Amino acid sequence: MLTKNFSLFLALRYLKPKRTFLSIITLVSILGVTLGIMVLILVISVMTGFELELRRKVIGFDAHLVISNQAVMEDWTKTMKLCQEDPRVTAAAPFVQGPVIVEFQNRRLAPKIRGVEPELEEKVVSVGEYIVEGKYDLDGDKTVLGSELARTLGARVGDKVTVYSPGNFDQILNELNRIEKEGGNAADAAALKQMVLPKELEVTGIFESGRYLYDSEFLIVPLFIGQELYTLGDSVHGLALRTTDPYLAPEIRDVLNDKLTPPEFALTWIDLNKQIFDAIRMERNVMFFLLMFIVLVAAFGIMNTLITVTVQKTREIGVMKALGARTHQIIGVFLAQGMVVGVFGTITGLALGIGMVQYRNEVSQWLATGFGVEIFPRSVYQFSEIPAQIVPSDVAIICVSAFLICSLAALIPAWFAARLDPVKALRYE
Repeated sequence: MLTKNFSLFLALRYLKPKRTFLSIITLVSILGVTLGIMVLILVISVMTGFELELRRKVIGFDAHLVISNQAVMEDWTKTMKLCQEDPRVTAAAPFVQGPVIVEFQNRRLAPKIRGVEPELEEKVVSVGEYIVEGKYDLDGDKTVLGSELARTLGARVGDKVTVYSPGNFDQILNELNRIEKEGGNAADAAALKQMVLPKELEVTGIFESGRYLYDSEFLIVPLFIGQELYTLGDSVHGLALRTTDPYLAPEIRDVLNDKLTPPEFALTWIDLNKQIFDAIRMERNVMFFLLMFIVLVAAFGIMNTLITVTVQKTREIGVMKALGARTHQIIGVFLAQGMVVGVFGTITGLALGIGMVQYRNEVSQWLATGFGVEIFPRSVYQFSEIPAQIVPSDVAIICVSAFLICSLAALIPAWFAARLDPVKALRYE
């Protein structure tokens, strides 16, 4: 007598290990699903953690909003007051930023300066929190260097670095042209010498933001030094704003852009780092689809197993159909097999995946010490440990996708098994 759940009963009976080649294929199929889900959860969690950690570093060292006009802002105090009228803007600070030439002990580099008002800048970006040597002191002809820039120059706290700006060279060329036309004298030579003289700044601190771009390319100087180097007078290059919530920055940007007078415009920290975040997001999506092929390979193993079962159980299928088993019940037997394999593979893969995420740093350390394999070089990624963040929605998508793939893989052999003619199946029995 056919019971209500006989499809599941037969499916579990067929899956019982009997030390046959078929049971080995079943175990390999479960292992394939397990590995696929485990690797997917691990990789997606690490990439999500990497993006979130990068966002935290960017938010910590970047202004939430930047006001600029791609040139020089002369009436910047008026613009700053306009921005601060929005209650969501909590602080604003002017800045001067651009490339310079820095020299120390015959080493020359071309980083960027960032001229700031220390008291105002600290309310927007707390650079003092990132100081690893010395202190955050910009009182007078002083500077704070990025850690990688300081290492490359060989400069330490207390040393003096020489800074040349593009403005020096523009003035020199103009003066040389004038001297050439009018004829030089001692006064002209003295004026030219004064233009050639660069700024000599004392290194009072070294900061480390955790981002190689900032640590290797920036030195922070007082605002008046930046203005002198670029001959700006009282003008600046832009304004840095801090908001109540960095994730509200796009909304505040749109409001400010409606108020600002062109060519002034506002950009968010997301706009300024768009390429990085887009690249991480694209890599994350690509990795998801690539690693899903591991589950697809396991699904083909399930299909192969069920096709083999169909061939081996031809007589049993014929007997069941002769006894009155309906098509959907026969389909249910083989579909249940695939679903059981999918469930076991999903559960074990989920458990192993979460376990690997929790102990990722220990595994990385074990590989580094035991086999000399450095899978996450700190010097490259600028993180002390591997970041990771398990997102429940991502885990749900991975598990549901794997289960559906396994179920669909079982559907084809199940359909062919259900279509067997009982007369032909029992003819030679």
